[in-house]
Amino acid sequence: MRAVIVGPGAVGVWMGERLAASGATMSALGRGATLAALQAHGFRVREGGETRSQPVLASEDATALGPQDYVIISLKAQALPQVAPRLAPLIGPKTVIVSAMNGVPWWFFQGFGGPMDGAVLRSVDPQQTLCQLLPVDRVIGCVLHNSNACPEPGLSEVAGIDRLIFGEPNGVATSRVTALADGFRTAAVRADIDAAIRTPIWAKLWGNMAMNPLSALTLSGTGAILGDDGVRAMVIEMMREMAAVGEAFGITLPVTPEQRIAVTRKLGDFRTSMLQDREQGRDLEIEPLLGAVVEIGAQLGLPTPNLAAVLGMTRLLSRATASLGSR
Repeated sequence: MRAVIVGPGAVGVWMGERLAASGATMSALGRGATLAALQAHGFRVREGGETRSQPVLASEDATALGPQDYVIISLKAQALPQVAPRLAPLIGPKTVIVSAMNGVPWWFFQGFGGPMDGAVLRSVDPQQTLCQLLPVDRVIGCVLHNSNACPEPGLSEVAGIDRLIFGEPNGVATSRVTALADGFRTAAVRADIDAAIRTPIWAKLWGNMAMNPLSALTLSGTGAILGDDGVRAMVIEMMREMAAVGEAFGITLPVTPEQRIAVTRKLGDFRTSMLQDREQGRDLEIEPLLGAVVEIGAQLGLPTPNLAAVLGMTRLLSRATASLGSR
């Protein structure tokens, strides 16, 4: 297997290291300090007090890496529209594109059926070009249930790994999705295949779309957010609005907001990726996580007042942070 990581951050480095450990020949498309760290040290993962590493061919030039069997995209989703045009040299006649990102992916409604069939969300794909650059027939969906941080470029620190879920958008259990899951299984990662991959994508987003922006707004971990009665009530209302949006286009979530929150609280007081991004001065992953849900609701004619309010506040935060950083 030849695979490349596009977006070698906390998640991408871990995925690359695990596939390399399974015997895959790994590359990474990176830049700046991350590129330098990968070229000097390879993929590094710190877990359980130990640091392990695996070799990687890293470059900022996709042409130097060449066509791959799997292109694993683990960018922050808002960066994909700018990066996607650069990926053509990585994509050969049989290359598979793995979308390992949070939020609503660009291909989500392609071939889905129902009232949103074929919809392209401007919050996810502002230029309306991703489906041409990264066609859905090349795509495997991926959901990550994990907690990783990036304390320094090229190093992934693992707080917890539960499992990966892979699936073809058309629901077929193909050899290409099986081979990918088997690669991670060889490296002692639980990897499942789901015939309805959009449901776990939507289910993961159900928690992320509230906890991520609220953590960035309040500079608080999940334990503090859910421990406050007023904020927890807002989270529940946000989740109810999103659940109604999903039911309107064809996905029904199997638990109540209260049941999902109870599971989250058992995981402890963890720091979301958006909170880490705010603290490190990086762009916030607002639109694919929350803007997309509000946009879908608007297209379906459904009210989402709590979602829209938190979206507006997070956008204001992002603009104010960028303004302060430019002074």
